[in-house]
This record gives sequence, C-alpha cells and structure tokens, in this order.
Amino acid sequence: MKSSLPTSLQIPKVLTIAGSDSGGGAGIQADLKTIAALGGYGMSVITAITAQNTLGVTRIQDIDLDVIEAQIDAVLVDIGADIVKIGMLASPEIVRVVATTLRRHGIQKMVLDPVLRATSGASLGGDDTAQAIITELFPMASLVTPNMDEAALLLGRNLKSPDDFQLAAQELLDMGPQAVLIKGGHLDATHTQITDFLMWRTLEDDLEVIQSKAFTHYRVNTANTHGTGCTLASAISTYLVQGHDLSHAVAKGIAFVEAGLEAGRFLSIGEGPGPLWHMHDFYPTALSDEKGKY
Repeated sequence: MKSSLPTSLQIPKVLTIAGSDSGGGAGIQADLKTIAALGGYGMSVITAITAQNTLGVTRIQDIDLDVIEAQIDAVLVDIGADIVKIGMLASPEIVRVVATTLRRHGIQKMVLDPVLRATSGASLGGDDTAQAIITELFPMASLVTPNMDEAALLLGRNLKSPDDFQLAAQELLDMGPQAVLIKGGHLDATHTQITDFLMWRTLEDDLEVIQSKAFTHYRVNTANTHGTGCTLASAISTYLVQGHDLSHAVAKGIAFVEAGLEAGRFLSIGEGPGPLWHMHDFYPTALSDEKGKY
C-alpha cells in the first residue's frame, strides 16, 4: 500500500543490465556501488550468474530469457529509468530480448559496455554475440565503451596502439551509436600513460558534425584493477543523467575510476587482482604502517 506522504524528491535513476559477479568487484555489484557512490538510485536486471573471484571465472549460468524480460518490465513499468547501462550479455538470444524489451519501453538513453571477455581471459560472449550487439544495440546506444580487446573483436582486427583509436572509433561510430569511447587501459604496462579516445556525433546548425577528444592520464601502479570497465560505464551513465554533457561526463567518470584505483592500491581482497575501491569518498583508505597493511 502506497504511503500518503508526498514523495517529490527525485534522484537520478540508473538501471544496470549485466551479469552478477559473486566476488563483488565487477558486473552488477560494481555498477550498483558506483551509482550509489555518485548519488544515483541503482536498479538491476541480472542476465547471468558467474562463479567468480579475484582468480577468475569458473562457471557462468545464463538467466532464462523470460526472466530477463520480466525483470526489465518490473523495473520500467513501476520505477522507470533515466538511463540504462548495459554490461555482460552472454548470448545473441539475450542481446535480442534485452533490445526488444528496451525498445518496447521507449528507452532513450543507454550506455553500452560490450563485455565480451573477462580480464582473466574467460570468454563472456563470442563472435555471434558481438554481431548481435552491433545489429540490435549499437543503433540504440548513446555511448559504447569498448576496451581495446572488445573493439578488436567488434571490428575483426587488432588494435596495437592509441594511434589506431581514431580510425577504430570512426568505424564503430559508423555502426550506429551516437558516441564511442575506446579505452586504452589494456595497453601493456610499459605504457605509463593511458589514452582513452572519445568520438561523438553532434548537431551544428542542423548539420551532423563528428567531434573527438583524447583523454590522457597516468597509469595507476596497482594490480587491483578488477571492475574498471563496469565502473567507468556506470559512472558516465550517472553523470549524464545528472546533467553533464558527454565529454564532461566521460572526464568525470575517468577521474572517479582513477581515484578508485589509487584508493584501492593497497587493499588486500582475495589472492588475485582485486577490485578498485568504489567508496573512496566515504571510506578513504590509508596505510596503517610502513609495511602497507591495514
């Protein structure tokens, strides 16, 4: 039964559609932490359950298609969403049901992080899934955020350096999204600087113009990088519905991830590469002694 009290306060509503990470560092868990940390109201549709920790992914169980559709319907019919962030979609069938359901609800803003491979190397989708993402979701996307490996899979060729990003972004943009952000964090560790490249469509005097911007920043020296892609896409999504323009939202999202990486440098979570620290603004981390322990 609804309360009779007035409920006039509105906060940004962000729906994440992605896989569940049992280790808590990426996927739905990272998305919800990020959205909450940045002042949004996070909702979730789980597309797959992963048995996962800092050492890797050991099992993936897709959620039934009708259950995925029912989750989307349940959220959007009642609560609605100012923006949808999409992560792991592990099969072409899941891609199609997500796209069809979102179109039925008339979703206008969507950030697509095409999660096709885990950092550990585990496959989270293949060529058929990549093609379905291009066909079904690219034309709906406000922004697509592939890393170098995902961009290579989507394009069918390798990207070797940031010099390849502009052409790759243009080719991905030609596939239908409004904007593309290619992330350079998967460059090998000899690159002390990381370049992320944004290209987007805009209108000037009713004519479409393509703009681009490179974001260059220093690599944070840490092995705790699990969940960076999910976190970045969720941060950008939240900043966009707070009213920031695309370029500013991307810059702020990158800064949020950098701060999380810096704060999580010395965290000891699991035996493998741990996550960044999403709650750095609320619970700052600091070394308790010279040995780097807490």
